[in-house]
Amino acid sequence: MICIGLFFLTVAAIGIIRLPDVFSRSHALGITDTLGTFFVLTGVAFHQGFTLADVKVFLILLALWHLNPVISHATLRAALRTGVSPWVKEKK
Repeated sequence: MICIGLFFLTVAAIGIIRLPDVFSRSHALGITDTLGTFFVLTGVAFHQGFTLADVKVFLILLALWHLNPVISHATLRAALRTGVSPWVKEKK
């Protein structure tokens, strides 16, 4: 599970480097960051066994599951309000 999470986080990092604007980058990060963190933390929870620390990991997962979309939306809304325009492919 940790390897699956690292794959998603790697895809997110490549998306940040390759995509042209904040809107595209946020789209790449929104899902992959949430899934990558979910798989890594779930893999860590399974690896160390079921203890009180797993409850803390579950609470972190729950918080991230709800906060990542909200943070992405707030970032993009702030970008639109400050006048950042989405990238448009140039016509030849």
